[in-house]
Amino acid sequence: MTCGSMARRPDLSRRAILRLNMGSLFLFAFSWWGILLQGFTIFHFIRRRPDTFWLWIILIGGWLGALVYIMVEAVPDAGLLRQSFKGFPRRARIHELEGAVLDNPSAGNYEELADLYLDEGKYAHARQCYDKAISSRTDSPDPFYRRGVAAVAMADFDAAQPDLERVVSQDAQYDFHRAAGLLAHVYANVSQPEKAAALFEQVTKISTASETYYNYATFLAAQGRNAEAREWAQRLLDKRRNMPGYLRRRERPWFRKANAFLRGLPA
Repeated sequence: MTCGSMARRPDLSRRAILRLNMGSLFLFAFSWWGILLQGFTIFHFIRRRPDTFWLWIILIGGWLGALVYIMVEAVPDAGLLRQSFKGFPRRARIHELEGAVLDNPSAGNYEELADLYLDEGKYAHARQCYDKAISSRTDSPDPFYRRGVAAVAMADFDAAQPDLERVVSQDAQYDFHRAAGLLAHVYANVSQPEKAAALFEQVTKISTASETYYNYATFLAAQGRNAEAREWAQRLLDKRRNMPGYLRRRERPWFRKANAFLRGLPA
């Protein structure tokens, strides 16, 4: 065997390995695994609604684009799944309390059950339990506040008004000014625009909550103050620039609402 043939053999082996790896990648790209990877990323995109350019990366980039999307968008979103997993023990506790209130219908049991219903989005059940938890001796603002939140979620603004007024009169900063922001939103929906305007102006000087910004923008639009409404909706969207990634992902529903609001706002 000559020295030249011995020198060429390692080179040929490297080429063979390279061709094998490239072939494996090609097979993966066009196998059902690659299609499944793309399908998962498209499903995640529809659920989470990140920036639109990611859809083009997934469709044009194939499995490689899907993999990049997973690393940049899906993996960080895994932290948000903890809230979903909390639903399992929460539902078990709800079932337990539903039985407990039959034997011991105490205010504490009803209030805890109401809080769990509220977290589950079962607003009508939550309000019924708060009604039973609240008595003439209840001095904590929390059950009144949460009952008001549930009423707002059901668009029952007349019922929410006295509860939120009670809370804000006790503590204007309750829940990081969210109570006051919701009360302003309630005033806007019960034909009290003067109170709504005054309270919104007060709260937005202190709070930067996306919910409050969005509600204020919709109130201004309803009053025909479209330029100001556009400004506040844009302020909501501008917050994205300085937000950490996890918070930006959590606030996406408000960003989508603000974008839809701006698209439908007359010029």
